[in-house]
Parts: sequence; structure tokens; C-alpha cells
Amino acid sequence: MAQVHTNKSLKSLFSITLMAAALGLTACSGPADDSDIKARQDSMKSWGNAMGVMGDMAKAPDTFDAAVFKEQAAFLAEDAASPWSHFENQEAMGNATEAVWSNADSFSAEAENFQKVTTELNAAAQNATSIDDVMPAFGEVGASCKSCHTEFRAKND
Repeated sequence: MAQVHTNKSLKSLFSITLMAAALGLTACSGPADDSDIKARQDSMKSWGNAMGVMGDMAKAPDTFDAAVFKEQAAFLAEDAASPWSHFENQEAMGNATEAVWSNADSFSAEAENFQKVTTELNAAAQNATSIDDVMPAFGEVGASCKSCHTEFRAKND
């Protein structure tokens, strides 16, 4: 009779160990999803900050600082490709809509356009002496952000 009790104890111990391992694997998959979300959100937040610095100059042209604008434009162009690989895992939705994956070709086109227009803004900023020199390209970057967010970013209620 004692042996039966021991087998039940071993089965219980095995079951608890198996459950703990399963929970551990489940917990491990969460941070990977979270790291993708965090990586792309951090990048886009940095873009928003750069756009804000340049946008402030656009709102008050007398504050235009060519060196600062050039620095922010260069940052955007250099970082423009960084977040897109963090959209590969559909489980890591974050603020993304289902359309990122169901309309992947359009999403990819938006990403490519953003990289193109940030490169153009950076080129315009290199020799800019006034906000007027960069406004057309700056407007294209803003339009690119808006276009992508319209279809591919979840709306906050």
C-alpha cells in the first residue's frame, strides 16, 4: 500500500514539474513578444521626438537652427529601417492593427516610403539655410507617418 502512495507522489511531483516547465515556456514567449513591441515603439517614439523638434522650427521659422534640423533629419534617415523587423511576430501586436499582417504588401510599401522620404528630408537638410528649404520634404515625412498610422495603427478611444 505504501508503494501505491509513493507512485501517486511521484506522479504528482512529475505533474507539478511538467506544469511548471510549461508555465515557464509560456512566460518565456511573452517577453519576446514584448521586446518586439518595445523595440518598434521606442524607435517610433524617437522619430516622434525628432519630428517634434523639427516641427517646432516649422511653426516658428525664426527659430530655425540648420545644424539641429540637419541632426534630426539625419537621425530619421539612419533609423528609418530599424523597427520593421519587429513586426514579424503577429502575436506581438501592441498598437498595430491586424492589417499589418493581412495587408503585408501595403504595410511594406509604407515602410519603404518612409525610408525614402526620410532620406529625401536628410538630403534637403544638408544644405538648408531656412525652414523653407526643408518644408516640402518635411511635409512628406509627416504625410508618410500619417498614412501608415491611418491603416496600421490601432486607434485610441
